[in-house]
Amino acid sequence: MRIIIISDTHIKFNENEEDRARRARVTSFLQNLPSDTKLLVLNGDIFDLWFDWNNVIIAGYYDFIHELKSVINRGIKVVMLAGNHDFWFNGFLERLGIEIYSDYFITIDQQKQIYITHGDKHTSNDLRYFIFRFLLRNSLTKFIFNLVHPELSLNIGKKLSRSSRDRQDSPEITKRKNQGLIDFAKKKINEGYHFVIMGHAHNPQKIKIDDGYYLNSGDWIVHDSYIEITAGQAELKYYNQ
Repeated sequence: MRIIIISDTHIKFNENEEDRARRARVTSFLQNLPSDTKLLVLNGDIFDLWFDWNNVIIAGYYDFIHELKSVINRGIKVVMLAGNHDFWFNGFLERLGIEIYSDYFITIDQQKQIYITHGDKHTSNDLRYFIFRFLLRNSLTKFIFNLVHPELSLNIGKKLSRSSRDRQDSPEITKRKNQGLIDFAKKKINEGYHFVIMGHAHNPQKIKIDDGYYLNSGDWIVHDSYIEITAGQAELKYYNQ
């Protein structure tokens, strides 16, 4: 069984030229998944902003959603985990056949346990983000967002998303945040997981820790990177069209 994990593609519904080029690369990647792929894991921040109302879907995502459905139609299981940009799910993606997980996903390959999570909960020294995360994921916030007209909601969402994505940290702060991901991976490896896989950091990595590995799938803004697991081996790879 071949397992593919990607994260942080940040597909937008209001695209500029760079965004369209990125979506084209991700679409090409999905269309060219190896024929023996059995599981595709979308590990958070696939969409730069996601919200599906009871009767409204964001039109700018139609083409990309169609590609995801095409993957499912080819017999590939698709799992999606919430990121820090796409977490307000309301049933639409599940109707397509995508399995949604709000926190983590566990699977096994060749008797090796694999723990997958986006990672935004596990950075260190980021109190400002944790407060921001709590406020956004609050059920009252989602309820209010759902009541507002979609055009206004999306304008608010764009500003929040841009603020979160464009926030620049010093190299030292970035290093400490990444260390939080590594420390969490070490904890899970000590619990018996062989591969602990995250995204969020936009920093593709593969690090040996004790009897296991921490892998970060990187991003599609700079690296076009992903993780492939076959025959009990996990590799960090880069897509070249």
